[in-house]
Amino acid sequence: MHKSFRHACLAISIVGLMACEGDRPSQAVAINKNPFPSTYVPAASPDRMIRNATVLLGNGKRLDDADVLMSDGKIKAVGQDLTLPANVEELDANGKWVTPGIIDVHSHLGVYPSPAVESHQDGNEITAPVTAEVWAEHGLWPQDPGFNRARAGGITTLQLLPGSANLIGGRGVTLRNVPANTMQEMKFPDAPYGLKMACGENPKRVYGKKGVSPYTRMGNVAGYRAAWASAWEYKKAWDDYNAGRVKNAPERDLQKDTLMGVLDGDILIHNHCYKAEEMAMMIDVAKEFNYHAGTFHHAVEAYKIADLLAENQNCAAMWPDWWGFKMEAFDMVQENVAMVDAGRSGDKLGCAIVHSDSASTIQRLNQEAGKILFRAKEAGYELDEADAIRWITLNAARSLGLADKTGSLEAGKNADVVIWNQSPFSVYAKAEQVFIDGAKVYDREDPAYQAQSDFLLGQPAGDKQ
Repeated sequence: MHKSFRHACLAISIVGLMACEGDRPSQAVAINKNPFPSTYVPAASPDRMIRNATVLLGNGKRLDDADVLMSDGKIKAVGQDLTLPANVEELDANGKWVTPGIIDVHSHLGVYPSPAVESHQDGNEITAPVTAEVWAEHGLWPQDPGFNRARAGGITTLQLLPGSANLIGGRGVTLRNVPANTMQEMKFPDAPYGLKMACGENPKRVYGKKGVSPYTRMGNVAGYRAAWASAWEYKKAWDDYNAGRVKNAPERDLQKDTLMGVLDGDILIHNHCYKAEEMAMMIDVAKEFNYHAGTFHHAVEAYKIADLLAENQNCAAMWPDWWGFKMEAFDMVQENVAMVDAGRSGDKLGCAIVHSDSASTIQRLNQEAGKILFRAKEAGYELDEADAIRWITLNAARSLGLADKTGSLEAGKNADVVIWNQSPFSVYAKAEQVFIDGAKVYDREDPAYQAQSDFLLGQPAGDKQ
């Protein structure tokens, strides 16, 4: 290449100064998909063997008088009468229950933290119906005392989401529930991002009052389709550039970067959606633009379409008994979770989850699942504790794209473990010890493992949970 042409061909890219030759740069422009990487490091911990417990594995199985071996931050073995290796700490759990760490797929801790003052309300970017460019982690306060309270309730992993004011509200982030000074120190390594969407009353109410679209549910769906159509054009432009079909990289658009991540299968959808017909509509919109509709949150009418959800492998994250607080939340049945759990389509099974959406409820998500188990058995469903624990462990991990890492006590998975004083579904249940990646992060009897926030100093101690 002639020297003068080479100098004229210098260009600035988002990765720095680069030189191009012919029709194609010698160093291609690339989008950094992980500009805020996790710095989470599991705490150092000894290997431990939990002995003689009732163990709910999280995968539908129960073992009585069983042992759980944690080694190098992983589940090494689960079974009866395991041999105690040398230099392993032994914990006698006779009469106690052991489960995987509890996972909450829908929380606003850190973005709507305590104390609930206006300057800390960072969950909803109510400036446009589509704000896919915002990320919950950028407004997250790690010292929210709610994280400590949740840990005392056995929560080891949780997804923090933006609120539901917008059609497309922004990215969520999945965290390890460990005491930390920065968001990055809590961020679950390599967890897929989630994208918060919302159906129904919220977006049309928020923007209808402003005199802009969406004003109706028709406007909601038109808004989703317009956003995805635009994202497809953006994706095509980048695909053409990356394949060398065009010379110049497209201009960066942070909103469309996130939507393109969904279309590429890198980002998972989490959709606030109550009504059956709207969930079915969102499945169709997803098929129109060739992405997966993901998990429906709240899903008060999910029981009406349990087989459709199973057919399309959509999880539904639900409450046991919250209903009636607005029109779209009226047609509720207390067997909702059990009916989604029983959903079938050929060999495809339902994926039912219990979530919190509450800084209070997250402290007792196990008991929320217990309420559902009681009502389901009362209605004739053949479910037991081994089934119900999946709603707050393995199914939740599946929704977050983490079922290969956590959610069940199986060899090779992260050692996320809770020791309970009795059945976790009892109203008297208390988490006694909590482990994340094998490291103890909570102990009900040891203040050294009871992290405190400056924002709780001076307040009455009250109940420990």
